[in-house]
Amino acid sequence: MASIVLKNVSKSFQDSNIIKNVNLVMEDGECTVLVGPSGCGKSTVLRLICGLEDADVGEIFIGDRYVNDIPPASRGIAMVFQSYALYPHMTVFENMAFALRVRKMKKEEIEERVLGIASILRIDHLLHRKPKELSGGQKQRVAIGRAIVRNPYAFLFDEPLSNLDTALRSQMRYELAKLKAQLKTTMVYVTHDQAEAMTLADKIVVMRDGAVEQVGTPIELYNSPVNMFVAKFIGSSEINIFEVSFLEKSGKLSVFRLPTGEKVSIIHKGYASFAQEAKYYLGIRPEDIEILPKDGLFFGNKLDGSVFLSENLGGEGIIHISLKDGNPITVKSKKPIGESTLREVKLGFHIERSYLFGENGNTLVGINTSAPPSHI
Repeated sequence: MASIVLKNVSKSFQDSNIIKNVNLVMEDGECTVLVGPSGCGKSTVLRLICGLEDADVGEIFIGDRYVNDIPPASRGIAMVFQSYALYPHMTVFENMAFALRVRKMKKEEIEERVLGIASILRIDHLLHRKPKELSGGQKQRVAIGRAIVRNPYAFLFDEPLSNLDTALRSQMRYELAKLKAQLKTTMVYVTHDQAEAMTLADKIVVMRDGAVEQVGTPIELYNSPVNMFVAKFIGSSEINIFEVSFLEKSGKLSVFRLPTGEKVSIIHKGYASFAQEAKYYLGIRPEDIEILPKDGLFFGNKLDGSVFLSENLGGEGIIHISLKDGNPITVKSKKPIGESTLREVKLGFHIERSYLFGENGNTLVGINTSAPPSHI
């Protein structure tokens, strides 16, 4: 195992600056997940680490070795691609054994290692088959097994589950989580999938336009995003955002007005310099909003709206509601729902479960913070 360190790394293709002065430390034995929109540079970071691309500027270390000038085959890194990249003319056994044969390992040692890993991945009964005879999930297991048998310093995964259907992706995510606990090897994992990121990551790196926006544990990024971009990107249902204007302070609360004219309060938690002429944005996660019973008491912020769409997903539901000014708001229910469209509803959310962003998008007030979170 080994840590991976990127110091002031930049990479351009022609006139496009793809990676912009990235500094990252991926600790020994840690699973670091890179997330961000398409084109933000996630996969390029992997290619720089494994040597498929050369950095224009900066230093890359794997363990104590400076590897900028070391070819890919000598870096001790194994990469698992989205497309599996299996040799179609070889059997599963031959695909997994190929790198070991190149190293001229003994036949008995190769067989022992391949059989052992195949058993862990539950593909030992497929060793005589060729890739065309395998399902997508089986091919992905073979690709992962081929990486594991090399016993590398670190694994790099480039969206390995994106070609699988929803049920199989969920199953493979579970298998990868188990494998991560067994191997305890440094992993760098690129994905668009929120569930994969939150399940597998010890640390998440959020990227935008080739730069690192925030680094932290899944719960840190969920509760304390540094800006509106991270808040919108982290979470299985996108956070609701509304422009608000500052009205007044009242003790530990600050009062803001929504475009609907309704007033909402938040705990300002030590952040004292709100201005009435400035633009602010209120963020509320769908899972932190509830539809209130008609006669129930609720000590928090309340909004009025009408249901225009309900999505019943079995174990949970998504309710789309139009506020008085026509702006939509999304509510996530932990139970199956039966909300009828056009029904008038009253919504409630607690003052301590909301975010406030400034005009530049930076977080001014977040959850579990006593002051604006700093850039990590």
